[in-house]
Amino acid sequence: MDIEPVKLEYEGKQITLIPTAHVSKNSAELVSTVIDELQPDTICIELDQSRYESLKDPEKFKNTDVVKIIKEKKVGYVLANLILGSYQKKLAKHLGSQTGNEMMVAMKKAEESGKNLVLADRNIQTTFKRCWRKLTAKDKIKLINVIVSSIFEDEEISEEELKNLQQSHALTAALDEIGKVFPNVAEVLITERDKYLAYKIKNAPGNNIVAVMGAAHTIGVQKHINENYDIKELDEIPPKSTFSKIIGWLIPICIVLLIVLSFSKDKEIGMQQLKTWILFNGTASALGALLAGGHIISILVAFVVAPITSLNPLLAAGWFAGLTEAYIRKPTVEDFQKVSDDLGSFKGFFSNRVLKVLMVVILANLGSTIGTFVSGLSIFSKIIEKL
Repeated sequence: MDIEPVKLEYEGKQITLIPTAHVSKNSAELVSTVIDELQPDTICIELDQSRYESLKDPEKFKNTDVVKIIKEKKVGYVLANLILGSYQKKLAKHLGSQTGNEMMVAMKKAEESGKNLVLADRNIQTTFKRCWRKLTAKDKIKLINVIVSSIFEDEEISEEELKNLQQSHALTAALDEIGKVFPNVAEVLITERDKYLAYKIKNAPGNNIVAVMGAAHTIGVQKHINENYDIKELDEIPPKSTFSKIIGWLIPICIVLLIVLSFSKDKEIGMQQLKTWILFNGTASALGALLAGGHIISILVAFVVAPITSLNPLLAAGWFAGLTEAYIRKPTVEDFQKVSDDLGSFKGFFSNRVLKVLMVVILANLGSTIGTFVSGLSIFSKIIEKL
């Protein structure tokens, strides 16, 4: 059964939703046919400004400043985006199409005809941040596991299977399943964006509007198109919980107090406690940098700074190790060009300098976090023994 556009009416406006799969060749053809037939006043697309610019200029990523990414604390966001893009690119290659081809067709049609083009999706960084802030620690671990396993997944899917997945009953079942496993993720990635898209589409200029979006969003957009809500709330990034802010400072303060208490009891015990803190924390962070394939100097930097940065929630060992890695092994244009392909293989993943820098940051930070808890528990247990 062919995928059919969805017709809606809102306050005198004729709105046509075109359900697509971002890696499907047929979706691009459908978009072209519907726009030519309807000659809309406005074309809305499921992109934000940054993804629009990336799609319009694929070479832009080559000029990315890795150092700037680290300093702006965007490592996790960039890596997640790269993994998603790599998966879509691999799927598109198998189907003989191009990732986001249907969006490029819509963009070209708007440019050629002089029609309004509306970027209807929410800023992707806002979406990722809202999603991450709403996840529990358990859900974060589970989600990271799913993302990492998807990197090397080599399951093939046919154009016909994609078409079947675009059917409303199949989509409803799939979305329900996601909601059961990751309810907070489904809320932010799907439901909130459905509302955002619906708002942008119904407020687009003109009376004849065509909206190009992933098929998974068409059900939600239909549901929310006639609802009233404040879109500003969907653009806000939830602040960190008071508990996480307090615990971020409470742990290092407690560790410092325990070490000081050890020195007050016995200078030798105090020195042992200090050594425990430095060795456990530094070694765990250095091990993280080592697992990421970091340079020996980056590994040493992780070891040296981890015991210090762990006492300040505003700093992180991975930032220093990552900056060192980027300086010593400066990523080349070729590294940026091969990111998507290298993400799909173990060899490529650990040889690409862009990915290596990002992983040094993440794993050195993870190691430092583990080292903080392990050494903290060790220091605490020794204090208890001496009391």
